[in-house]
Amino acid sequence: MTGEYNQLWLEQLNYDPIVPLIKKSDAALKLKVYKDLCNRKVRFELCWTAEEVLKLKNKQDPQGFWKYPQQRDHTDMTNLNQYQSFKNLGKLVEMYNLDRTHSAIKNAAEYFFSVQTDQGDFRGIYDKQYTPNFTAGITELLIKAGYSNDERIIAALDWLISTRQNDGGWALPFRTKKYNIDVTYAYHKTIEPDLTQPSSYMITAVVLRAFSVHPKYKKRQDIIEAGELVSRYIFKRDIYPDRQDKKYWKQFVYPFCYADLISVLDSLSLLGFPPSYPGIKRGLQWLVDEQLESGLWQFKISSGRDKERIQCYLNLAVCKIFKQFYGNQ
Repeated sequence: MTGEYNQLWLEQLNYDPIVPLIKKSDAALKLKVYKDLCNRKVRFELCWTAEEVLKLKNKQDPQGFWKYPQQRDHTDMTNLNQYQSFKNLGKLVEMYNLDRTHSAIKNAAEYFFSVQTDQGDFRGIYDKQYTPNFTAGITELLIKAGYSNDERIIAALDWLISTRQNDGGWALPFRTKKYNIDVTYAYHKTIEPDLTQPSSYMITAVVLRAFSVHPKYKKRQDIIEAGELVSRYIFKRDIYPDRQDKKYWKQFVYPFCYADLISVLDSLSLLGFPPSYPGIKRGLQWLVDEQLESGLWQFKISSGRDKERIQCYLNLAVCKIFKQFYGNQ
């Protein structure tokens, strides 16, 4: 197997993670390992009939969304449905590689486009408030599902460009006006941002993920500059209260939703940054130091039921990061 993939990225690690990762992987993840790490051609359609895929397909509303499983007081359930739909779309795209040829993805995409505003953002998860992070998260998944050239995706990316803070990053607009998170259900007027306030590393890092997977926008100079900004924040506290503590750099979820070390290094590698950048170098070294003798990693997972499976996907993500940084050198 060692002859099937470039060795240089593996030389950065203390142990070869590929064989142990394959042994722990389910059928869907094995295909991703073979494709992403071993450069094999695979057919992801072979796993589109997996039990979880069929369950999610059966639970999907005819209008394309998924219902939030619990009732919440003082909260508009349509907003929670949008959040649940974002989470389930992430599972289908990131874990099973479903794309727009599958009816579940096609229906989910049309649902999200139905809640897209005339300005271009996807609004609702924070009720009337702008959500650059969730707008980017939804956009990223739809790009990966095959919608990169759709004019509605272009509108979302252009909206994100238009809402940058003056320092080149992004922030939650209501935070720049010193509002608490309570405004997402208690204040039904959209709060315009104060662009003179500093950006948030967490929001900027999440937004960058959408640009990092788009073949055209990832090359923009303003996006590269935003990436440089995030690289300087690695392992530091955010200026805003949301996930402010440095500990969140080392707490992980999958599919990616927040800003953590793995998701940030992934997007920076996709944007073409070299591993020699100081912040990136520190992050990569932490991953090297955390590798176990088994060849794998055991991360602190902050949410998700099947933590063993999530560990496997995070392990693959780490391998991809090293391959993306070193694989073409």
